[in-house]
Amino acid sequence: MGELRGVGIGLGVAQGPIARMAEPLPAPKDEKSERSLDDETARVKDAVAAVARELEERGAQAGGAARDVLEAQAMMAEDPSLEAEVATRLQAGKTGEFAVHDAFASFRDQLSAMGGYLGERAADLDDVAQRVIANLRGVPAPGVPEPGHPFVLVAKDLAPADTALLDLDMVLALVTSEGGPTSHTAILAREKSIVAVVGVTDATGLADGDTVIVDAAKGVVTTDPTDDELAQAQNRADERKSAASAPLTPGALSDGTAIPLLANLGKPEAAAQAVELGAEGVGLFRTEFLFLSSSQAPTVEQQRESYTKLLQAFPGQKVVVRALDAGADKPLAFLNDAHEENPALGLRGLRALRASEDILREQLTALAEADAATDADLWVMAPMVSTVEETEYFVALAREYGIKTAGVMVEVPSSALLADHVLKVADFASIGTNDLTQYTLAADRLLGSVSSFQDPWHPAVLRLIAETGQAGQANGKPVGICGEAAADPLLAVVLVGLGATSLSMAPTALADVRATLLDYSLDDARRIAQAALAATDAASARSAAQKAAGV
Repeated sequence: MGELRGVGIGLGVAQGPIARMAEPLPAPKDEKSERSLDDETARVKDAVAAVARELEERGAQAGGAARDVLEAQAMMAEDPSLEAEVATRLQAGKTGEFAVHDAFASFRDQLSAMGGYLGERAADLDDVAQRVIANLRGVPAPGVPEPGHPFVLVAKDLAPADTALLDLDMVLALVTSEGGPTSHTAILAREKSIVAVVGVTDATGLADGDTVIVDAAKGVVTTDPTDDELAQAQNRADERKSAASAPLTPGALSDGTAIPLLANLGKPEAAAQAVELGAEGVGLFRTEFLFLSSSQAPTVEQQRESYTKLLQAFPGQKVVVRALDAGADKPLAFLNDAHEENPALGLRGLRALRASEDILREQLTALAEADAATDADLWVMAPMVSTVEETEYFVALAREYGIKTAGVMVEVPSSALLADHVLKVADFASIGTNDLTQYTLAADRLLGSVSSFQDPWHPAVLRLIAETGQAGQANGKPVGICGEAAADPLLAVVLVGLGATSLSMAPTALADVRATLLDYSLDDARRIAQAALAATDAASARSAAQKAAGV
């Protein structure tokens, strides 16, 4: 028996034989084409169009977050700038295969240098290029294997197009050698409730056919398991399945301390599933979907219609709406089209809204009107707040429009360190652990090369969360968590121990977090949190918490 360690996604456990992802297609040779320029151009155009349509179809089938990712990939495949890069190489007499390979690689390198959202899109370019080249060669694109029986999928990482349409009757679990808790693979695995352990650096040594146990709760892949270990793992899987079908109850600790469990949503249409899975409200509603698909800001009427639909799904329950968070990884031409060397540190979030205040005022108008037409408990928060003055500005403006509960996102260290002052002004704070981790550890959360730093278990991040939690208690103000960290069941216990009063996550994570909270009292949570805070790095903080929690 051996153990390989990584980052587990959720609490699931699964077992089965390994099937590895196929290796990427070999790079085309730099050679002259034997076809005419018109023929090569037509071949490439047809291949790109075919790949784009396939990605769109996969997205439509998958729905949810996967649809958004795949639609973005389809748009990328047909990007005019990329088409021009390919055409230049074709005009130089290159083959279609090489022109696509070289142009996509050049474009990828340019985007990688930009970082942020565009840097993450650069990684997706490799997958699109492989699919186009496979189409040109008339061979299947590298993808998920089909061994003819259920299997544990092992890969370097998974492209969104592959993760989106995994056959959940065949794929028992995922193991990747790269990626972190906020990678596309982790997010989509969480959304689909797939047992997964990511960032297993030694996974490259696993061989096809080997039987393994994938334990997401412990972040461990067990190789050469004994019959007893296989039986224990199966018992745990059966118990978890039974727990998932138990009656839904409000989030709470074992001593009865209420911890509302809320949903992170990106569109009103996702509300029904969240309610079905036991969400007690919404802890983060991202309004960007209304803006990202438009060349201009949506009207007040269009926004009001969407917000009303969302609020109607949660009568009498809390719904936290985030004001437009644009810039950096979500650039909008009509809000901020100026080039920035480092957009993650530029005009984004509330900064961008203040620079175009009419957009913020229209959004607050639409939210206030939707609130008046429904009986949900609307809370509105500003993104990327870094100063007390920004807090004062947003809260005053929200009050002007009749918003009763106005708060701020804590996503940068300055707002966490000043939380005692911030929460004298704001009605509540919501901690976005993805960005807080990024800015605390100076590691772009969308850049694969520094993904190892993107871990919310890091004691530096936990200390900032503790500062905010303490400020909330001192001011009698609620402090929620709405980043991916809330979906990690044991980390959720730690967050409560640090002062979080509610947790918001992808709806599919609610059952695991609800079950785990019931195992611990508030005193337990505080003790486990202190054990994690005493560590010096993310891995040791997680281990210390596991030991203190008895898992």
